[in-house]
Amino acid sequence: MSAKTCNETHGGSSEKRRMPSREELEKLAGVDIRKIDISQLNDLEEVRIDRNMPKRDRMADYIRQIGNPYCYRSHGIAVKISFAGKRTLEDCLCSCLPLDE
Repeated sequence: MSAKTCNETHGGSSEKRRMPSREELEKLAGVDIRKIDISQLNDLEEVRIDRNMPKRDRMADYIRQIGNPYCYRSHGIAVKISFAGKRTLEDCLCSCLPLDE
């Protein structure tokens, strides 16, 4: 996944959204959950997806809200996810988030 800039209007303010580069995603994926302060993780339950935005903007907005798509908090528990095989994070997000255009 290459770095891309996404323009959108969200909550009445115009913001530039950028998809993380492959290097940035690899760094996020490398976080050791055993060394994380759970209070520093973003809570998945607080993420809101605007189904009216284009797919790429929704993915960029999800990553902006969650911070680290590989390591976050859900119901008070630290969660670390990883992907095996050939699927990219973008492919996995498409199958998990309401991304239909």
